Amino acid sequence: MGFRCVPLALIYARSENYCIGRNGKLPWHLPDEFEHFNSTTRDAAVIMGRKTYEDHSCALADRFNVVITRQQSYPLAKGVHRAGSLQCALGLAREAHDRVFVIGGAGCLRDALSMADTVYETVVHAEIPGDTFVDAFDFEGWRTVSVVEHPQDEAHIYGFSIYKYQR
Repeated sequence: MGFRCVPLALIYARSENYCIGRNGKLPWHLPDEFEHFNSTTRDAAVIMGRKTYEDHSCALADRFNVVITRQQSYPLAKGVHRAGSLQCALGLAREAHDRVFVIGGAGCLRDALSMADTVYETVVHAEIPGDTFVDAFDFEGWRTVSVVEHPQDEAHIYGFSIYKYQR
């Protein structure tokens, strides 16, 4: 079987100060942003680092899950596949699906950006304290395909904007 050219997308949410996590969890609860993540990645392959996996420690439903870890004995839930590197994870994911997403953490996103065709970036409109931050990616040479604004409301403590960039 030859190489299949399957596009790669990144999807993540960050605050205005580039925070993506605090104590191993998302530092916000935004139901509509979570639904955007779920609907965008459903029926696709998702690649994540070990710390991102530890946020939920189970297979994300209706997705082909790949966790990058060099720990061969690291316990993974049923339905979660292990890869020792981003390249191995991409190979597994591309064999399984025609849509592949890198969903975190910060190092995986940084390493995958140069290979990505599409980026879904949610910007949470707040400066949020945390302990995990994503790089400020340079989207020069990318085009903004869409921007969806979501105001703060009774169910969302912060407003946010969802950007879709493509090369």
